Amino acid sequence: MKKLVKKYSWIFIILFLISCSEDPINESGTGTITGTVVSQGDNLPLSNVKISTSPVSNTVFTDENGSFTITDILAGSYSVQAQLDGYLSSFKAANVASGLISNVVFELQISTANNRPPLPPTLISPSDNEILQNIEANFLWSVSDPDEDALTYSLELRNDINTTIEVFEGITDTSFTFTPLILGAKYFWQITADDGINTPVISSISSFEVVAAPIDNRFLFTRNIDGNNVIFSADEDGVEFQLTSINANSFRARRNVAANKIAYLQSNGAQMDIYTMNRDGSNKFKVTSSIKPNGFNLNEINFSWPPNSDKIYFPNFDKLYSINTNGQGLQLIYQTTDGSFISEVDVNENVNKIALKTNNQNGYLVNIFVMDFSGNIQNTVLTGVSGAASGLNLSFDGIKVLYTYDVSGNQNPVYRRLDSRAFIYNIMDGISTDVSEEKPSGTNDLDVRFSPNEAEIIFLNTSNDGVSQKNIWKRILDNTTLREQLFTNAFMPDWQ
Repeated sequence: MKKLVKKYSWIFIILFLISCSEDPINESGTGTITGTVVSQGDNLPLSNVKISTSPVSNTVFTDENGSFTITDILAGSYSVQAQLDGYLSSFKAANVASGLISNVVFELQISTANNRPPLPPTLISPSDNEILQNIEANFLWSVSDPDEDALTYSLELRNDINTTIEVFEGITDTSFTFTPLILGAKYFWQITADDGINTPVISSISSFEVVAAPIDNRFLFTRNIDGNNVIFSADEDGVEFQLTSINANSFRARRNVAANKIAYLQSNGAQMDIYTMNRDGSNKFKVTSSIKPNGFNLNEINFSWPPNSDKIYFPNFDKLYSINTNGQGLQLIYQTTDGSFISEVDVNENVNKIALKTNNQNGYLVNIFVMDFSGNIQNTVLTGVSGAASGLNLSFDGIKVLYTYDVSGNQNPVYRRLDSRAFIYNIMDGISTDVSEEKPSGTNDLDVRFSPNEAEIIFLNTSNDGVSQKNIWKRILDNTTLREQLFTNAFMPDWQ
């Protein structure tokens, strides 16, 4: 009997425990979470939004209507998350009850919703009310963006001469170069900065003026600015005017008085062309095309534009060409008989004379001679000498040849000259006269040219170390041996 009672007691306990464990399952069960995801502001439905829960259940994605459904989720409290690229993630609370549907609605913000706009640009250059001495404006500004977004800029430029408003868009740097400016005009400029997210911000307005057209600038020279050669003109008082852009490598300017234009060289790496421009730097035109000036060293190449002529003469290795200033009429004039390179030329069409300087591929084994247009050599100025020579210039009457020669005779791989002096060769008597008296020791006279009245010469003087500053001087051709410095940090002079 005791055993029977004990047996039934165990059966009762087991049944009781079973009944207790089934009650919570029946009470919790599973439910459903449904919802919709739209974009904040316009309430447009968002598709392919990832929907997940914490605690973890099923992960689903919204359909084209922005709707989603998570089924068979255990009853309880959940945090529902909506995620979509380009939008800020959002969380909603949901209470799931057995057999019931819990609905949530998401309004997702674009991820840039908290992005801040850049500060208004600060205009740096040209400074307000600055007077520019050239027809090129190098605009510079600064901008700060609190979110360090990539910015693009637009520049608006107006002037007081005409009603033209120039707008340059899509600028990605905080600088911009514009040319040509109108001489004598006053300009107004403004910068707009855009982060692609917020409303663009606008700077204040700044103004600058452009100097009036130079009418008496008889000097031309080159100056190196940030690695590029830039051409300037100047008047007798030393007032300078920039003619070419600091973004181009331009040098060796030659003015033609009759044409009232300037020819010059401009290089881009290993390629060099002849250009012309107005005396104020406007109306630039590329003359050469298929055949270009070339030789052993582009910096040592010279060309000639004779007065009252429409032809420019230039060397191309062992050949001498002429070309019309309109870029037409290319003609071979002369070719060396020994394959030596022509580096410099000066032509006097009035007396039918061409002065040439030839050399080997290293710039040495120099010959300077004068010939006619048929290639007949009439006078030999230098031949069979060691050392470098340069700066070739014929006098107006064709009787004198001005040049420089390194009397040290030194020849080296870097083409360094140790004692370059200026000479005038007289064709009538065949005598060369040293006109570099009083030249400081350890310096070179180079790039020599006659003055317009040929009573003076203009030239470059610099240390023979090859790296020091270059300055332009002039000297009166009489017994005074007076040397006067004209321009600092300048080279390749011309005086017409």
